[in-house]
Amino acid sequence: MSIDRARRITFEEVADVYNEVRPGYPDELVDDVISLSALQPDAHLLEVGCGPGNATVLFAQRGYNLLGIELGERLAQYARQRCQEFPNTIIIRSAFEDYDIPSHSFDLAFSADAFHWIPPEIGYPKLMNSLKDTGSIAIFGHIALDPQTAWAKTVDDAFQRLAPQFDNPQKSDSLEWLVDVIKKNFREYCGIEDVTVKLYYESQTLSADTYVKLLRTYSGHRDMDEELRTKLYTEIRNVINGFGGSVERPMLTVLFHAKVKRG
Repeated sequence: MSIDRARRITFEEVADVYNEVRPGYPDELVDDVISLSALQPDAHLLEVGCGPGNATVLFAQRGYNLLGIELGERLAQYARQRCQEFPNTIIIRSAFEDYDIPSHSFDLAFSADAFHWIPPEIGYPKLMNSLKDTGSIAIFGHIALDPQTAWAKTVDDAFQRLAPQFDNPQKSDSLEWLVDVIKKNFREYCGIEDVTVKLYYESQTLSADTYVKLLRTYSGHRDMDEELRTKLYTEIRNVINGFGGSVERPMLTVLFHAKVKRG
């Protein structure tokens, strides 16, 4: 799958909606990252692309020293607000590629649903350079699972009929493809072969309005003509209302964890 990285700033255009409806991450995942990384209470963490702080706050509330880098100003402000009671957390507005990250300073570098927006030949080596010799990298994110239910099939029919040129976010790339790509990146750009992969299954209950708002946060939908968007989203809202006003959306979160190999 090719990625149009110019689209990454589009999340700033819908920062309010993104902050409202994008899901967080399982506590179990955070516990696993801490355990796999053998983090001490005074550990220093680096987050790449913190967005409105959905993952940031889960680590910040554990008391770690955390530096978050976020490209979007409004998204960075949401992250600051969410973490304002945690004085050890600092959020910087910058492109990760442009920010002067201290070398060999962090115990963990992590990114949640954001690292694919950075060219791997730039992002992975820069993460490696930021880490202590005992450091770790954690990359994680959500994968939508097709419910294969009547409502989901009807929503997909609406996409195929009205907007076949636009992706239905319920139809994501396969897990196998993603695992292959991330492991290849670790191997090619970090020299790391041993990557731990863990899966976390959850379910979201979404109202018709929330489902449509969620669609607005996907970068591929930002280029949609407003007339088409209104027509498609109205039909999807009507579909969900026709199935009782809310639907259950299964969701998979995937964690990739690797320890630095130096010397």
